[in-house]
Formats: sequence, structure tokens, C-alpha cells
Amino acid sequence: MKLYYIPAACSLSPHIIIHELGLDVSLIKVDHKTHLTDAGDDYSQVNPLGYVPALELEDGTVLREGAAIVQYLGDLRPELGLVPAHNSLDRYRLQEWLSFLGAEIHKGFIPLLYAALAGRYVETVKPRLEARFAWIDAQLQGRHYLMGERFTVADAYLFALVGWGQAQWLTSYYRADIHFDHLHNLHAWYDRVVARPAVQKALNEEGLL
Repeated sequence: MKLYYIPAACSLSPHIIIHELGLDVSLIKVDHKTHLTDAGDDYSQVNPLGYVPALELEDGTVLREGAAIVQYLGDLRPELGLVPAHNSLDRYRLQEWLSFLGAEIHKGFIPLLYAALAGRYVETVKPRLEARFAWIDAQLQGRHYLMGERFTVADAYLFALVGWGQAQWLTSYYRADIHFDHLHNLHAWYDRVVARPAVQKALNEEGLL
């Protein structure tokens, strides 16, 4: 398999999961400006939409949405519990989290990441995003991870997103003017996740340490 990624982008999420599961996956870096891989290949031939991540399977099939990719990867090693069992309520809770993170957090960051283009629209969306993070902070009360005591693919997704406003390794094109210093549960969660060996390995491979 091949994972196409851009350093510090949301593709960090499946990158982390690959190492959590110990999977043998080739990493293909994509330039965020030229959309060329390190080998000079046109990434639009893999994903015509242009964004990462994309996961190319052994038979050439390509998965192009992060939430689908991390669930697919987790199902390759179900005994590790990064995704709950099919048809369980916890599986639907996981999908609830992934949908929330994609619609309310991931998309909520976009105007902040492109603040110069968004203009005064940032004044509208930033308080909404801050409110969503405050809600996440409340959900983490008494929990180690989003789903309870077990790390799941949802935590990997949130970690990639939180990094755009919190991490010190941010690149210039993934930096948002939003801070979480007052969200103590989220801070404790972040420290717990960033210390995981799989997370450290993914950050190192993307040149973020």
C-alpha cells in the first residue's frame, strides 16, 4: 500500500494509524504547491481533487477520504481496537466523532488557515470553532481519549487538527491563530497522544520534530 501525504496536513492521521498498527505502507510525499510527488509524479492522477490523504491499495484501488482511510486501516488489525467492532454502538460513536471532526473542526479551520483571503469572515468562524473545542474539552473530562480509555482513529484525526493551532512544529501553511491554553482536558489529552511512539515516529518521518 501507499499513503500520499503532505507534512502537517490531515494526512498525519492515517500516518499515525499506520504506525499504531505496525503496517508496511510506503509513504509518498506530495508538494502542497506543485501537487507533485518527490518522484515528480502528478498527484492529480491519484486524486483528481488534489487533496491528501490518499491510500493506494495493492490492487490499485484508491481511497481518498481520511475518515474512510483510517477505518479501513483499523479494520486490518481489529484485535488492536483502534476501531470498534462492526454493528456495535461504539462503532457508530466512532463514526459520529469522525463526522463531527470533519464537518465542525476540519472545515472550521479552513478560513483561519487562509485568513488573508477569508478577511472578516474569520471574525465569524473563529468563535464558533473555539466553542466546538470547548465542547470537546468537556467531553474529555474524566477520559483519557475521545472514546474513553482506549486510543482510536478519532484521536489520531483530532491530533492532526489540534496541531494546526497548538503544536510548535507547525509549518507556515498550516498555522491558525487559535490557542487552547485554557482547555485543560484537551491539553492533557494532547500531551498523552503526542507521547505515543507511533505519533512520535510519524512526526519524525514528516520532518515535524
